[in-house]
Amino acid sequence: MSNFEFSVPCLFGLEGLAGDELRRLDIENVRVENGRVLFSGDAAAMAKANVCLRTGERVLLTLADFKATTFEELFQGVYKANLEDFIPKDGNFPVKGHCLNSQLMSEPDCQAIIKKAASKRLGEKYGVSWLPETGAKYQLQFSIMNDRVQLYLDTSGPGLHKRGYRAVGNDAPLRETLAAAMVQLTKYRGRDFIWDPFCGSGTIPIEAALIAKNKAPGMYRRFSGEAFAWCDPAVWGRVREEAKDKEFHGNYRILGSDNDPKCVSLSMANARKAGVGDIIEFRDGDATKMSLPADTGVIICNPPYGQRMGEQKDAQRLYAALGRHLKFADGWKKYIITSEPEFEHYFGRRADKKRKLYNGMIKCDYYMYTENKRKK
Repeated sequence: MSNFEFSVPCLFGLEGLAGDELRRLDIENVRVENGRVLFSGDAAAMAKANVCLRTGERVLLTLADFKATTFEELFQGVYKANLEDFIPKDGNFPVKGHCLNSQLMSEPDCQAIIKKAASKRLGEKYGVSWLPETGAKYQLQFSIMNDRVQLYLDTSGPGLHKRGYRAVGNDAPLRETLAAAMVQLTKYRGRDFIWDPFCGSGTIPIEAALIAKNKAPGMYRRFSGEAFAWCDPAVWGRVREEAKDKEFHGNYRILGSDNDPKCVSLSMANARKAGVGDIIEFRDGDATKMSLPADTGVIICNPPYGQRMGEQKDAQRLYAALGRHLKFADGWKKYIITSEPEFEHYFGRRADKKRKLYNGMIKCDYYMYTENKRKK
């Protein structure tokens, strides 16, 4: 029971970044696929991925992988899995999951079948006719795609994007995993001046600060795997101690600004919760009018998209005003995410690079202006 297979689901477009992160963590057998990254490892690798991974959504331990086109095949496939190696006699094992492009497409029915098969297997192994489920939670998760069933044990609990510092967000929060990816795509290593002129609840500056300090994003939160009976709690303590020893301590220049004073106050509170309040400055300010805070640096931002009817025109006017304001900011690289397909037209300049990303269910482009000198 020392070596397992894991799956890390990711927001579309972030799989490569998550794979690179896992390799830098010395995780074994990392394989990048659409929508997820796979790896092999022991309980320590499981803990390290949960505590240290910035761009993955959760860490799932693979319990079974088989083909099923009927409910009987689904039942038998789950029944054959060695669930007793992972779920104790009193374990609470709820089931959830999804189906896509398969003959088995009723998620409630599949959920009930999997629960029934797991209950039968565990009941027989523990010699009981009824399982109390009064102990720790062992969330079972299934994925049925193209008639292939994958059964997992969720080791994370709440998604990895829930770092614990943002109890309350603003009206349009940016997922922490996406914000971390946006910072990573700039190749930021803590040396440049970072400015988010639409900071909202402070997610981008906070993730930039965590990256600059090499501070593990899951350092101060708890994970489901910490309560698993088969996992030594000391493993998690060692992983956190090792991560703490690898933190950097330097002078960083990170600024977040917003034209809503409530957002600025919220950002400051969130930064303090994340343990980086001392290295980020927050200011009130209009992004289209503020003076540049330095001669050179990197702008990373998530401006309003205008998803609702009537708001799109306001967003387009904002992009045009921002483009005029930054027209001669040649010393600044600019990274802007938006769902507006004509962003470059309104901003007044074609991006040097673009990358498709998803902000929740919203398909976006990440516009990268990496040349210091404005193209003629």
